[in-house]
Amino acid sequence: MEILSIEDNKGAVGLIEKFFKDTKIRISLHVAKDEEAVRFLCCENNFLGSLRPDIIILDLNLPKKDGREVLREIKENSDLKNIPAIILTPSSAEKDILRAYNLHANAYIVKPIDFNELMKVIGSIEEFWF
Repeated sequence: MEILSIEDNKGAVGLIEKFFKDTKIRISLHVAKDEEAVRFLCCENNFLGSLRPDIIILDLNLPKKDGREVLREIKENSDLKNIPAIILTPSSAEKDILRAYNLHANAYIVKPIDFNELMKVIGSIEEFWF
């Protein structure tokens, strides 16, 4: 299973990595930040030969290119639009949730602050999608 995490927070990336290392499912986790993500998905520049992910886990709050813009680019690309995109972000604002679904996100999950809760959330992603 190939997973692309589009996340700029090193702590969150570390927790996601830790969770998937302990899982029984064989996972290859790739990490990209904002504008790197689309290059990774399109196998451009430094990402020639990168594997197509089975699932994308996307934070909306990214430093250079907004996660909503990344999601829009993914879902407008005929080669990428069928990859499930799961939003995992701290925002619980209704406008963010609605906009993500309008941009064709496959799921929207509010990222908890508590470590144990975050592990449960990532576990629910694994249970549902894998």
